Amino acid sequence: MKILISAGTRPEVIKIMPIIMELKKRNINIFFLYTGQHRDLAKPLFDFFNIYPDIDLDIMKENQSISYITASILTKTEKILMEEKPDIVLVHGDTSTTFVSALASFYQKIPVAHIEAGLRTHNIYSPFPEELNRTLVSKIATYHFAPTETNFNNLINDGVNKDSIIITGNTVIDAVKHVASSLQASKSKKILVTTHRRENLGSPMKNICKAVKEIANIYNDYTVTIPMHPNPKVRKIIKSILENVKNVNLIEPLDYVDFIKEMISSKIILTDSGGIQEEAPAFDIPVVVLREETERTEGVKSGTLIMAGTNQENIFKITKKLITDKEYYNKIASAENPYGEGNSSKQIVDFLIDKLGDK
Repeated sequence: MKILISAGTRPEVIKIMPIIMELKKRNINIFFLYTGQHRDLAKPLFDFFNIYPDIDLDIMKENQSISYITASILTKTEKILMEEKPDIVLVHGDTSTTFVSALASFYQKIPVAHIEAGLRTHNIYSPFPEELNRTLVSKIATYHFAPTETNFNNLINDGVNKDSIIITGNTVIDAVKHVASSLQASKSKKILVTTHRRENLGSPMKNICKAVKEIANIYNDYTVTIPMHPNPKVRKIIKSILENVKNVNLIEPLDYVDFIKEMISSKIILTDSGGIQEEAPAFDIPVVVLREETERTEGVKSGTLIMAGTNQENIFKITKKLITDKEYYNKIASAENPYGEGNSSKQIVDFLIDKLGDK
C-alpha cells in the first residue's frame, strides 16, 4: 500500500503530522507532497516533528490569485501522481491544496480520503473559498473522516454513503497534545487574539481591533498578544488601530510550538481561526469567535465557543463578561471539548489498513 499525503498550509501540516507519525509507526509506504502555500510558517513544523516533504511544489508568488494557486497545484500535482502512482491520496480540510489535490486525483482515478470532512456553514462565501472547497471534496472522496457526529450528519445530508464515513475526532487534538506535553506553562492574565480571515478584511477587522483596544484600555491588568498574520492588508489594519496601545503586544507570527505555549498560558482567546476553536478547549480556555458563522457548531452547542461576530459592541460585552463574571468563565472553561481525546490518527490509520489491506 502506498499513500500520498498532500498539504500546503500551516494548519494542514499541523493536522496531518500525527497521521504521518502513525503511518510511519506502521511502516506504511508514504509520499508527502507539500504545495508550499505557507512555506515560512510550515518549516518550523517540519523541524519540530522531524518530518519533511518528499517534494515541495513551490507554487507561491507575490500577490498570487486563487485562480493562479488552483492552476499551479493542479498541473504540478498531476505530474507527481502520474510518477508516484499511489493507491490512495489523503487530503485535509478545505484549502485550495485540499480541493485541487482531490481534483487531480479524481482525474487520475485515484481514490481520495478526506480528513476533517463534513464541516459546513451552508454559505458558499463564508468562509471563502473554504466552504465550497470542502463541499466539492466531499463529492470526490471515497472515504470521509468526520471529526464529530454533526459533521457525519452533514455528509449524510449531502448524499454521502454512511458506510464510507467514520467519526474520528480531530487530529489537531493529537497534534496539540503531543506538542503541549513538552511545554511548561501556566495561565495568567493574558488574552490571545488572532485575526486574518479574508472575509473579515476591511470594516469587520477594524471593528475587531477597536473592540480589542477598548478591552485593553479598560482592563489594563490584562496583557493582549496579537501574532500578526503575514498578509500586509491584515497587518496594516491591526497596526493602524493597535500599534500604540500600551498593554497590547503586536508580534511576528509564532512557530507552532511557541504559539501553543502562548495559547495554553492565556485565559481567553479571541479568534477568527478555525483550528484554534478546536485546540483551545482541550486546555479549558474559553474561545470568543470573531466570525459571523462557524463550521465548528459542535463547540457552540457544547459551550466551548462563544459567537461574537465582528460587531465591536458584541466582542467587548462577551470579553468583559469572561473577565468579570467568574461563574460564567468557569462554565465556558469546563465545557466538554467535542473534538476528541487525541487518538484520531490511530482511528484513521486503522480504517485505511482495514479498507486497503496489503494492496
